[in-house]
Amino acid sequence: MAVPKQKMGRARTHARRSANDKIAAPSRSVCPQCGEAKLPHRVCPNCGFYKNREVIETE
Repeated sequence: MAVPKQKMGRARTHARRSANDKIAAPSRSVCPQCGEAKLPHRVCPNCGFYKNREVIETE
């Protein structure tokens, strides 16, 4: 069975994890109605449209 010869330091462990455990930023799409950035498959918070129809009334 493989056993490490020396203890791995905290800095080395954290450096390795920081490179691999990154959280990706949420993807964005463009609203076809108003052109604002929005989350995909969600109602546009700016104009209230989803799938070319008004779902939420906005001012």
